[in-house]
Amino acid sequence: MGSFGGMEWVVIILVVLLLFGAKKIPELARGLGQGINEFRRASNDIKKEIDRNSQEDDAEYHRQQQYQKYNQEQQNHQQQAEPEKKQQAEAPKTGQSDSHS
Repeated sequence: MGSFGGMEWVVIILVVLLLFGAKKIPELARGLGQGINEFRRASNDIKKEIDRNSQEDDAEYHRQQQYQKYNQEQQNHQQQAEPEKKQQAEAPKTGQSDSHS
């Protein structure tokens, strides 16, 4: 089942001419062209929407990654600061008990 040859196209064109007449063919072609253009517009709109959503999803993913990284850094900073705070809190206590003796 290959593509149409020259003779097949001639037969198809003759059948179309007989069915619709010479005056209707330009109207049919115009309607077909408008339909194809509308399909292309809709197809392009869908592509744009998909691309926009994809970019928004990527941006959201990167925001979440940055937020998680920030939270992890904050937790690490707090964990590092806790022993220092304990040492500072204990230092005055030992210093005060030494001065009372």
